[in-house]
Amino acid sequence: MTSVPTLTTERLVLRGWRDDDLDGLAAINADPEVMRYILDGAVRDREQSAAGLQKMRRDWDSQGFGLFAVERQGELIGWAGLAVPAFLPEVLPAVEIGWRLGRPFWGYGYATEAAAAALAFGFEAAGLDRVISIRHVENVRSARVMEKLGMAYDFDTVVPGVGQPVAVHVVARP
Repeated sequence: MTSVPTLTTERLVLRGWRDDDLDGLAAINADPEVMRYILDGAVRDREQSAAGLQKMRRDWDSQGFGLFAVERQGELIGWAGLAVPAFLPEVLPAVEIGWRLGRPFWGYGYATEAAAAALAFGFEAAGLDRVISIRHVENVRSARVMEKLGMAYDFDTVVPGVGQPVAVHVVARP
């Protein structure tokens, strides 16, 4: 079992997932506004969130990188980290930087802060040379985070089977 490193930023802690994170994760995934731009926009129930939490743990074991639980002052506020975007086969092989925060934590720069730490981990510890990020074309909040991370727009496409229009952004190892 891979030991997930703990990353500390000015205001946040990025860490491995614990069983007691399920309530917080389920609440985030049940918010229609949070899920608005994720695949078909459907919310996730507790069972789906539990399965997602287990997948995030397995990804660390199989890949040596993954999605970190993000907490602020001991409270789970969401996740940020690295994943293989299997839902968009045309970009593979690739590693994607992504994030999802509970709505009360939007607008404070937490997504950028957490994603920057995870991106640095990807380049420095995981040895990645290139990282992409994928967003719904209407998700201007994520576009701003990508811009702050130094990512450049690459191209637009559509997620197969869902029909979601997305923009792909890219950044190379500094």
